[in-house]
Amino acid sequence: MDITNPAIQKYSEDHTSPESELLKKINRDTHANIMMPRMLSGHMQGRILSMISCMIRPSVILEIGTYTGYSALCMAEGLKPEGKLITLDINEELESRVRNYFKNSPFDAQIDYRIGNALDIIPTLNTDFDLVFIDADKENYARYYDLVINRVPLGGYILADNVLWSGKVLDEKSDKDTRAIKEFNKKVQDDTRVENVLLPVRDGILVMRKVRS
Repeated sequence: MDITNPAIQKYSEDHTSPESELLKKINRDTHANIMMPRMLSGHMQGRILSMISCMIRPSVILEIGTYTGYSALCMAEGLKPEGKLITLDINEELESRVRNYFKNSPFDAQIDYRIGNALDIIPTLNTDFDLVFIDADKENYARYYDLVINRVPLGGYILADNVLWSGKVLDEKSDKDTRAIKEFNKKVQDDTRVENVLLPVRDGILVMRKVRS
C-alpha cells in the first residue's frame, strides 16, 4: 500500500540533495541482489536521517537493524569527529558485503558493526546513546525501546522506522507485526518521558526526544 502519491514522492526526491556515489551503489546493489530491498532506507529517508544526525551532532549512535548499511552511513554523516556508530544486525549472510561498504566509506573507523541478537547485545554496551534508530523485527520494537530509553540522555533522540506499516495501522484486523507496531506507537504516545512526532514519510518515522527521566 503506497501512502504517498508517487508523483509527489518523485517531486520530493527531485528537490532533495542527492545521494553520494557510494550510497547510490548500495541502493542499486541492494535492489539487484538482496531479498526484500524495500527494507533499504533509500534516498529520501536517508537524507532525512542524515539531516537529523547533522542537527544533533551525536557522539554515539546506536542502530538496531543494519540491513545493507545504507542508513548507518547516512547517520554517520552527522557524527562528531571523535564519535562512533554502533550498528547491530542478526543476518550474518550480509556481513561481508556490509563490511566492504563501510570500508569504502569515510566512516569505517567510526563504525562498530556487530552481528548477533540486539536484545542480548544492547545490555552489554557500556555507553549511552545520543541517537538511536530502531529498524529491526517489529514484534520487538517495544523491547528495544525499553532497553534504550534509560540509556538516552535528556535531549537525546530515538527514531523508529516503519511505524505506519504500509498503512496497516489503520486496519481493525491486524496480523502479529501490525499489532506490535500499533502497541509500540501507543506505548510511545503514552510515555511522558518523551515528546514525539510521527512523520508520514515513506513508511512512517516516529521521532522521539527525551524530555524527562
